[in-house]
Amino acid sequence: MDKILVTGADGFIGSHLTEELVKKGYRVRAFVLYNSFNTWGWLDTFPKELLSQIEIFQGDVRDPNGVKEAMKGMDAVFHLAALIAIPFSYHSPDTYVDTNIKGTLNVLQAARELGTKRVLVTSTSEVYGTAQYVPIDEKHPFQGQSPYSATKIGADRLAESFYRSFNLPVSIVRPFNTYGPRQSARAVIPTIVTQLLAGKEEIKLGALTPTRDFNYVKDTANGFIEIYKSEKTIGEEINIATQQEISIGQLAKELIRQINPAAKIVCDEQRLRPKNSEVNRLLGCNKKIKELTAWEPQFTFEQGLAETIAFLRQNLDKYKVELYNL
Repeated sequence: MDKILVTGADGFIGSHLTEELVKKGYRVRAFVLYNSFNTWGWLDTFPKELLSQIEIFQGDVRDPNGVKEAMKGMDAVFHLAALIAIPFSYHSPDTYVDTNIKGTLNVLQAARELGTKRVLVTSTSEVYGTAQYVPIDEKHPFQGQSPYSATKIGADRLAESFYRSFNLPVSIVRPFNTYGPRQSARAVIPTIVTQLLAGKEEIKLGALTPTRDFNYVKDTANGFIEIYKSEKTIGEEINIATQQEISIGQLAKELIRQINPAAKIVCDEQRLRPKNSEVNRLLGCNKKIKELTAWEPQFTFEQGLAETIAFLRQNLDKYKVELYNL
């Protein structure tokens, strides 16, 4: 089977993707962020039997030499390593440029030099900004509504340029809002659920009217694999979306109903994005991924939420419920 490098394998989507690739028989090298604690993020929670099948490579995507070393001998690279929190990008944009743009450039350069057969670069629905029409297809204009989204637009366009300039076999994978077990409290679903599970009567949230198109993480991971398996996806940018939307307010009410009907929603000013930065509507079109691959969502929103709540219930001690996580 093919040898695949997964950057950001220690993170939320990366760890699920790594797990799924191993289960499907691929040989996986997991690129994790080097740190002095020798922690491998969510990979540390894997059973020993699963972990023993994964080759761990510690490095930093901002370092071109380390990235090239990691990619040697690999058939493909799934590049997920990125800084993703939007509020943190407001006050530390330099780190987003270094990690998201320069990190992607390092992967593309190494792939070009090494002759890597396939490169999957991870994008985000945030590159579209607030929907100008729905469902949002891949031809929708881009809008940098946060420093985070601007760096992801930059990384995507770099990836496109390497395909067009050097014929590098790149696919740009664009998941809409992914949720599920292992997601950080910087995201809205864990934010709501952890507050409810901790017994809070007042659930602190930002804007309630924006809508999102939520992908369950196992469906997102499967989307990457199906995009990789199809030759038709080379040189393409492809949404992974359910083509359904729900507002943050509706979502919060449903979770309150399931976990603690006595709780109330409170608007927390510090959680509000600046007015022109808020993405008010995201509803993705999944026509292209269905035409080019065999991908279909396997989980309903209800199933995904149930698995997410069960995970958070068992791992509440890992979440700082009292804090607003940037």
